[in-house]
Amino acid sequence: MTGWVKVAGLGPGDAAMVTDQVRAALDAATDVVGYIPYVARVTERPGLTLHPSDNRVELDRANHALDMAAAGRRVVVVSSGDPGVFAMAAALFEALEDRPAPEAFDIEILPGITAMLAAAARLGAPLGHDFCAINLSDNLKPWALIEKRLRLAAQGGFAMAFYNPRAASRPGRFEEVLKILRQELADDVLISFARAVTTPEERLLTVRLDEATADMADMRTMVIVGNADTRQVGRWIYSPRRAE
Repeated sequence: MTGWVKVAGLGPGDAAMVTDQVRAALDAATDVVGYIPYVARVTERPGLTLHPSDNRVELDRANHALDMAAAGRRVVVVSSGDPGVFAMAAALFEALEDRPAPEAFDIEILPGITAMLAAAARLGAPLGHDFCAINLSDNLKPWALIEKRLRLAAQGGFAMAFYNPRAASRPGRFEEVLKILRQELADDVLISFARAVTTPEERLLTVRLDEATADMADMRTMVIVGNADTRQVGRWIYSPRRAE
């Protein structure tokens, strides 16, 4: 097989946060596959074909990339952030499971800067000790599992980073998330809302848990909940490296 597939993370939004490794892959590619707004971030050039598609056709997108690679094309599948964090890398391997000779494919995963890490850096160091990331979307897992993970993470003293906190299809769900957190955590735990980090629309807000409201988040917001030790110094938020 002469073709290849590289799954690349485009970072949180600022072009300066795209790695040189990803830029080199895009320069060498014959085809770019991905969700419409992510493909729109790739510069068009002669010899490059762009294949934008809808957000809920990940397996179709992955199979298309594998088919093109099998035909000798050099394909980059783009995600925002890091492709291995709630993104296309897992979808590609899921599609690969149905192929008769998966080892024949030349596949490489190229890491990127996640929205979680970009938001944490803007805030200071709220993930400075043990933390977890939870996708609040129930498109691919049941709400009962999300609730279980929220409670266990809070009880375990983890700082938490939430992806996809709100959507038009589940307008009241983030209110339920806040209710669960208030049942498990103290009122003065810090919760931060980092919207559209690294873009001109960036907005940062940190409040106590008992002051948080659901309308502080939307689908472009990364929510970071501190643990009992998380504190504020000046305008920065951090979780100490030493846990008690």
